[in-house]
Amino acid sequence: MPLFVYSRELNEAAALGKLKNTMDITFGTLSHAVGFSIYFLVSAFIAKSYLRRNTDRSLFLAALITCLWLGLLAYQSYYNTPPFYIRYSVEIIRNAAWFGVLYALLGIKFVPNSNIETSRRYLSLGSMITLLLMLVVTLIEGIADIELVSGKILLGGQIALSLVGLILLEQIWRNANIYGRSSIKYLSVAVGAIFGYDFLLYADAFLFQEISTPMWDSRGAVNAVVAPLIALTMINSRKQPIDVQVSRQVIFYTGTLVLAGAYLLIISIGGYYLRTFGGTWGDALQILFFFTAATILTLLLSSPKLRSRLMVFISQNFFHYKYDYREEWLKSTKTLSFSTSEEELPVSIIRILAKLVESNAGILWCKDDVGNFSIRGYLNSPTIKHDIIDANSEVLEYFNEHDWIINLNEYIKDPTTYNLLEIPDIILNHPSPWLIIPLFLGNELMGLALVAQPYTRMELNWENYDLIKVVSRQACSYLSQSQSQERLAEAKQFEAVNRTSAFMVHDLKTIIAQLSLLVKNANKHKSNPEFVDDMISTTEHAVQKMGYLLKQIRNPNEEEIPELIELGPLIEDVVLHHSKSLPTPQIELPQDKILIKSSKEQLHTVLGHLIQNAQDATDKDGDVIISVKTTPGFVVLFIQDTGIGMSEDFIKHHLFKPFESTKGLTGMGIGAYQSREYIKKLGGAVDVTSQEGIGSCFSVKIPTV
Repeated sequence: MPLFVYSRELNEAAALGKLKNTMDITFGTLSHAVGFSIYFLVSAFIAKSYLRRNTDRSLFLAALITCLWLGLLAYQSYYNTPPFYIRYSVEIIRNAAWFGVLYALLGIKFVPNSNIETSRRYLSLGSMITLLLMLVVTLIEGIADIELVSGKILLGGQIALSLVGLILLEQIWRNANIYGRSSIKYLSVAVGAIFGYDFLLYADAFLFQEISTPMWDSRGAVNAVVAPLIALTMINSRKQPIDVQVSRQVIFYTGTLVLAGAYLLIISIGGYYLRTFGGTWGDALQILFFFTAATILTLLLSSPKLRSRLMVFISQNFFHYKYDYREEWLKSTKTLSFSTSEEELPVSIIRILAKLVESNAGILWCKDDVGNFSIRGYLNSPTIKHDIIDANSEVLEYFNEHDWIINLNEYIKDPTTYNLLEIPDIILNHPSPWLIIPLFLGNELMGLALVAQPYTRMELNWENYDLIKVVSRQACSYLSQSQSQERLAEAKQFEAVNRTSAFMVHDLKTIIAQLSLLVKNANKHKSNPEFVDDMISTTEHAVQKMGYLLKQIRNPNEEEIPELIELGPLIEDVVLHHSKSLPTPQIELPQDKILIKSSKEQLHTVLGHLIQNAQDATDKDGDVIISVKTTPGFVVLFIQDTGIGMSEDFIKHHLFKPFESTKGLTGMGIGAYQSREYIKKLGGAVDVTSQEGIGSCFSVKIPTV
């Protein structure tokens, strides 16, 4: 009898605590018997109501075979028969049944048919062949009483199967959405417990060269504990169908890990034999071998060409569609949305389009104002001196008539494919031209993208072209939006210049009005010393105002630093300046000193605008009164007049709107707007109450210091 089988049977006998002539019921016997009973009930429950889908049928089969396996274990532990190889053969079949459940969840048929993809067929065939080989070896060893493989290899096989089961379960859980996870959580716990406990049991046996008695006795009970979770899964599946989708990224990373693991396993075996048979050089050769192998593995994992080939292989063979469209759409949207100054949007667009076909180089042309196409971005491509594609070029006419992508490999082989189209030299002279992709916004051709040859050879089909066209249209919309934002920014700059000019013209108009009044009265009052003093004061103020305006013209973006000023003297100076016009403003100031932080010149201008507007709206025999009141943290200026007043509609829709005025050609409609904006900048507010035929009151609220 093979050593492994003999020692296994001795271990089982010892674990069950009996000799061949002993007929006591042990914990192990009871544990497996209970498991047999519960799985029999679960199998009957599933068979009675749930056999509509592949998942239901695979669960029924797994529960039924587990029931048979546990029954054999209970029978063997009590009667010491049937022999080990029969029980172990049933255990292999039971493992195959649970793998069938996992494959059903993943959508991979355990028995392949001609309608599924080649790689899925290889995967299911490989799993079936592995389990079949283990079954055949076990039966031959038991029937012929010979040892084909060592006991350690069988233990290693059990450990490997348990690990594969756990990995598959992890991938199923990772790729299930929130809705899907709620429908498989009980089943996942149950299958995970079965494979996890098997892994611990056989790993412990592999480490200590014998099966743990307590763990062996508890195996049936552990399987029995998780059996009700399977029944709960079937009950919940009535409300929530079991459905899991596996993404390309998961297959890619899992495949990479499996290949890396297989590589490391082969390297370990090679290192073991080098150390065993290498003589005195064995240890040194083993170290050199491991270092070289690790370096090669690092180079392989970091190779873009290898990664692209693996992804192409997975997309072509594991999925009905070559692309995960949701993933590609999200990636392109994220890249376009987060383009920074380090990589401009045109370069990001080339990168996205190139990455779709495993390339890393290209050029982007965009339409200019006259209809020609000029280069806007390069990606790993040489700079072109003469980069214009003429608006009358045949390639542009072709794209306007055909929403299609030009494959230059096909064009070079047979130009008649594209109606003997003439391709511009600046495209053909690229070191490795491949695809010319049109960028449409609606039905308008906005750009062209040239993509260079890929890392690895790719056969493009309708799916590639459709994805490229969808992403190119999305990219073109972002490009158009970016260009619109640039034009809007330019328009805003011009608007700011125009607004500044309008404010300056408004101030100049006020200065001109003052100087005109002086010139008009000069001949009449030039002999009057008071008039001369007043003329000098007015001219001095005009010079100061002009100097301030020139400063603004030279430095339009420079903001004045607020200074601490006393409000009372400032108001008195403004009132004095406007006392030359009728009606003469009257002022009522409190005795206390009021301090605020502001630009003295700008606040002087603001208050002057409001007082001037009050005078303009009031008859010469009317009243304009300026009063001041203080509140905690604020001072409020009231500028009241007995003028013509304003309607509620005018105050609400027109008063503070630039370039709208009630003064006709003599007014610009800027003073009130400019005043309110500056007061808001100080943290205050301007409010207005008015009644037509009675007058108006402007209240200016300013923070105090």
